[in-house]
This record gives sequence, C-alpha cells and structure tokens, in this order.
Amino acid sequence: MTAPKNPFKQALAEGRRQIGCWMSFAEAGTAEIMGTCGFDWLVVDGEHAPNDIRSIRDQLMALSASPSHPVVRVPVGEAWMIKQALDAGAQTVLVPIVESAEQARHMVRACRYPPEGIRGVGATAARATMYGSVSDYIPTADAEICLLVQVENRAGMAALDEILTVEGVDGVFIGPADLSTDMGYKGNSAAPEVRAAIADAITRIRAAGKAPGILGTTDEATQAYLDMGAQFVAVGLDVMLLANAARVLSARWKSV
Repeated sequence: MTAPKNPFKQALAEGRRQIGCWMSFAEAGTAEIMGTCGFDWLVVDGEHAPNDIRSIRDQLMALSASPSHPVVRVPVGEAWMIKQALDAGAQTVLVPIVESAEQARHMVRACRYPPEGIRGVGATAARATMYGSVSDYIPTADAEICLLVQVENRAGMAALDEILTVEGVDGVFIGPADLSTDMGYKGNSAAPEVRAAIADAITRIRAAGKAPGILGTTDEATQAYLDMGAQFVAVGLDVMLLANAARVLSARWKSV
C-alpha cells in the first residue's frame, strides 16, 4: 500500500483554484465542524493559534473523513517541527517567514526522506503510515508531500525570484498582514503600495510555475487577490467568523 494521494497538491499542479479557511481554535471539535463546510483546504495554525503536536494530530484525525484538505502551518521553519507534523499525518505543510532560497531548500529537504532529504525514518509507528499498515509509505511519501512557503516581509520579497527557482516548493503564500507591517503600514494590507507589491509577487509566482496563495479577511480583499491571480486563497478565520456572528446577534437583540 502506497502513501495516500494528495488532492490539494494535484489541484495546485493542475492550476485549479482552491478556496480555504484558517482554523485558530486549536480544537478537534471545531475542526470537525469546519470540515463539513465545503472548503477545499483548512489551515491548522501552529504559529499563532495555541496548538501543539497533539492538538495538531487530533485535528488531522477530525478532518480525516472530510473532503477539506488539512494544511499544517508549523510555528517556524525547523526541520524537527516539520518531521513531527508529517509523522502525525500531514501531507501539506506551510512554513512561515521564508526569506531566502537557502532556507526554502532546507525546508524541501526536511520534507523528504534520505538521500534527497533529512526527514527521520520513523513513521512506521506513527499516524502517517496508519501505524505500519501503509507498507510502502517510505518509498512513496515524498511525491505526495506538498510544501508551501510564506513570503511575508521585504527580505522575502527581495529573495522571491531565487526562492521560486527551488525545486520542491509547490506554492508561495503571501502574508499580507506581516508584509504590510514590515513595509511600514502596520497591518494595513489595503495600502496601495502593499497591494502593488502583492500583485507583483503573485504575477512572478505564477510565471515561475508555482501556485500563489494568500489570506483575505474581507470580501473586497479576497476578490482583489483573486483578480490578481491568487490560486489558493483562504477567505476567513474560524475565530472571527464566530466572533463577528455573535456580535451581530448580540447587538440585534440587545437593541430590541
């Protein structure tokens, strides 16, 4: 039995648009609910949400019967963190704050078994192989791992063309909040200069044959990014969906 096919990786390679959502509750029950909502992909956020490897594993388990593909964002680009996420069953990893081609190459190696990479060969006892039942996982896993790198500051933008030459990087995700803040706009990703930088980056990513991705937190921003050519787009955050709906509901009935 070989490693499971990665439908998200295949969709990116075929140029198909993928609509997703961020998950920041760090709870399996919430992830299971989000998995019923029809998104193509869902981010299990290990950078800003209160996740650890156990809660990441539990959310992967909760999404195992869902058509929504889980994307695990590790807290930082460390090989041991990627190894844990992959052994827990992740097939798509999102790495924040990538600023150089050298860093991107290291992340590719972290996702691959030797001799092409440095991933530890210990998945036989892990969820990735369904505890040893996927007999041919090790020789087939590399081809199904999808690596997404985040370019979200001026250093990353300056190195973007070099990052795009790295084989094994499937997509580049632009972080609008971090980028706008690093550019001096304090999170105002709608500033014309920021929008111009994002549009230019998306154009270059597509031209290099990689998939461009981004997060839109308003309908206007999401449509703008889609018009720019973004291919995998997160269109909201679970925490804000709940908070905004609850605030509207509260205000509606308190005003009666």
